[in-house]
Amino acid sequence: MTSGPKFDLQARLRTDQPAGARMWDYLLGGKDNFAADRAAADAVVARLPEMAEFARAGRQFLARAVAFLAGEAGIRQFLDVGPGLPTVSNTHELAQRIAPESRVVYVDNDPLVLVHARALLTSSPEGATDYIDADARDPEKILPAAAATLDFSRPIAVMMIGILGHIPDEDDPAGIVRTIVDALPSGSYLVINDSISTPQNDDAAETAHRQGAVDYTLRTVEQITAFFDGLELVEPGVVSNPRWRPEPGTDPAELAVYCGVARKA
Repeated sequence: MTSGPKFDLQARLRTDQPAGARMWDYLLGGKDNFAADRAAADAVVARLPEMAEFARAGRQFLARAVAFLAGEAGIRQFLDVGPGLPTVSNTHELAQRIAPESRVVYVDNDPLVLVHARALLTSSPEGATDYIDADARDPEKILPAAAATLDFSRPIAVMMIGILGHIPDEDDPAGIVRTIVDALPSGSYLVINDSISTPQNDDAAETAHRQGAVDYTLRTVEQITAFFDGLELVEPGVVSNPRWRPEPGTDPAELAVYCGVARKA
């Protein structure tokens, strides 16, 4: 009888229900998705045509944020919570392109994400890449597991790109963020990117819910900003993600997705 981690993950895979990571993969033009994911994503796009642009803008912000962290900020360790399915320019690729010795730990509980991550996300010889099968709501599991690869006496950048909306208010997302940040040493960073509550975004989230996708909690800009309480926001602060340190000479339009990068003093 086949057994082991990969088999266990495949046994958890539900192709008849849409999953956020696979819907995002479809919106980004990927092939790691199923009919249920495509139907749900198409229904959302019908209500919110900018949804595919949200997906692309999130990846572009990730690239700019990691370039800042690995370059100007000198960060060499990354904890990426809820990375989604592997695409081009993943966190370890972006970081190790600048600093090959960078160490990156990914955290996800989507079985398809983990199967693909273990097969495709390989580190540079100088650095390290690891993967933790855990829910973002379980920092007590994430932190000790991450410590097997990351040195918690040295600065770490925590990436939370599009994941906090998957944590409802009753699960205390602010407390989860605080627990993770409290475990980090001085000089570490927190990176957040999430859609905000607008009438159109709210309608799209309700459409996704009706399609069977996991609920996504949309929050105000003020609520997203509050996740950075006690930290030093990097300029330009919490802004629409195309406007966070855009390429020189560009003037990108705003999207109803906000982001920020902040340093722990």
